Amino acid sequence: MNTGNHFRFESSTDLQGVKVLTANMHDFSYDKHAHEEYSLGVTVQGRQDFFCCRRFHKSPPGGVMLFNPDDVHDGHSGGTTDLSYVMTYIHPRALHAPFLALGVKPDHTLRIEGVLFDDLVMKQQILMLTRMINSGYHSKIEQELSLFRLAHTLVKKSGALHEATPQRRQDTLLTRAKEFINSQYQNNLSIDDIAAVASMSKYHFIRLFRAQFGITPHQYVVNCRINGAQKALESGLPATAVAQMFCFADVSHMNRRFKKLYGMTPKQYQNQLTLTADTQR
Repeated sequence: MNTGNHFRFESSTDLQGVKVLTANMHDFSYDKHAHEEYSLGVTVQGRQDFFCCRRFHKSPPGGVMLFNPDDVHDGHSGGTTDLSYVMTYIHPRALHAPFLALGVKPDHTLRIEGVLFDDLVMKQQILMLTRMINSGYHSKIEQELSLFRLAHTLVKKSGALHEATPQRRQDTLLTRAKEFINSQYQNNLSIDDIAAVASMSKYHFIRLFRAQFGITPHQYVVNCRINGAQKALESGLPATAVAQMFCFADVSHMNRRFKKLYGMTPKQYQNQLTLTADTQR
């Protein structure tokens, strides 16, 4: 089916130096070119054929493409159907802080060997960050966490990852940050707010918090909010009021988060409790 050639760029309003491309190609071909950013893409439909790093590549649906800064490449649809794909462009400046937090030396230029990958984790990370930026719906803290996860994958693939082990003073600072979250999760927290309590840079803090508690700061904030929302629902408050009370964007946002933990929407949860209470009377 011919749906034409369409290209849509969107820049993140929260992550400076990060933009995404959503593209559909019928009969368009890229000339040889290179980007100053890290370019991370996923083929959604069709097949993308391209030349890069002295080799010809064919990316099938689900294939992950990775171009380091200054990697020369071209590209065109290689099948009988239109090619659809997404591409995330991340300037090295946007990755400087995450890379430092992950143990990359300040003067080291990270380069990932390989161009085409069958990597479910990286695919999901690219698609998630793309959706966040295109929707304009997700918070800064969610986008920062998504970028950090992708940075972690890149550093791991480069072979430069050295996992940190929290020390005693770090334990104390991380516990202080956790207590701060417990007291402030109903407010519009940012990673910068929480990391400041621990006297750490935000990406270093994300890394150590996850190593210490097995969960990212953002996941912990959401978990606290869902637990608070659960108690509020049990008290009979309407879902709209509960969503606002616990700093969710709206009821739909709370529904998605709640369902991932409880397998049902807040309203379904509340109705079940009401039904149980009625039968016990």
